[in-house]
Amino acid sequence: MARVHFLNVGNGDCSIIEHGSGRVTMIDICSGNKGEAVQKSLASVIEAMELSTQRSGNYAMRCRPTNPIAYMKRNGIKGPFRFILTHPDCDHLDGFDALCTEFGMTNFWDNGLRKEKPGFDGSPYKEEDWDRYLAVRDKKREGLTVVTHLAGSTFSFANQGDPQAHGDCLDIVAPDAALVKAANESEDPNDGSYVIVYRSAGGKIVFGGDGHDSTFDYVLQNHSPLVSNCAVLIAPHHGRDSDRSHDFLDTLKPGLTLFGCADSAHLAYEQYTQRGLTKITNNQAGNVVMEPHANGIDIFVENKKFAETFNAHDATRTCCGSYYIGTVAKPADS
Repeated sequence: MARVHFLNVGNGDCSIIEHGSGRVTMIDICSGNKGEAVQKSLASVIEAMELSTQRSGNYAMRCRPTNPIAYMKRNGIKGPFRFILTHPDCDHLDGFDALCTEFGMTNFWDNGLRKEKPGFDGSPYKEEDWDRYLAVRDKKREGLTVVTHLAGSTFSFANQGDPQAHGDCLDIVAPDAALVKAANESEDPNDGSYVIVYRSAGGKIVFGGDGHDSTFDYVLQNHSPLVSNCAVLIAPHHGRDSDRSHDFLDTLKPGLTLFGCADSAHLAYEQYTQRGLTKITNNQAGNVVMEPHANGIDIFVENKKFAETFNAHDATRTCCGSYYIGTVAKPADS
């Protein structure tokens, strides 16, 4: 059975796909350098404050971030067959060095975005992650393939011959070479970010990366059928408003949208609310686990108190430390 994990990693991104083929895809990493035991202990200190906020529908799961490496070990998830770096920002590389050391990887997806090495004095991020990323990207590590395909590519294991040839049903819908060139020239890697579609048995899951308007204009103009009427959207740029247009939502029409842990003041809640779209944040849910099947995608959330607010919640159904809250129905055209 395939399974998708949208992890609560604070102000960053990390998603993991366990494919039916047995291969594992990891998209970005954050909080990979944080000690979970220390974080959980700190979180328990503020439990009373959390309880008071939960009564009003607000939660504080961002105070309990998950270390993806520890999560993989705890849940028996294999090392990644492919690591997809949506774009080179430190909140998408936090823990990359440890991941390579603990698990390794077979393939690294590089879309050609380039960025000057940031300064690390006083930074919450580690220089070792950036240096390991450069070594991998520049093919200085043996036994690892750097994949440089862009939007529209068809290639082995990802999407060539799906499903008979046992590809993993992954399509790149952004960026193309022009978006990468423009992002490098503007020194803003967000608009050259990968946007990936996973065509699961229960419907399409769209991973929005940190793409802005230019990215989604390109996606809609060139790959609209691959993203329209999706089952789940991982909101671009953690769900931030970012002065962007949200017209792309009128084509994607996600059954469920998952937001990261950006500050509430910066999240584009209204754009989803006015369209009647269902959304869940990591701050409410903690980790989110999805299990696709022929009729849709079963959704599980880490935060038990939040899970109990759903009418479909079933206390007897758990997955990877998360609790069942309901099923996103498979869209009719999937």
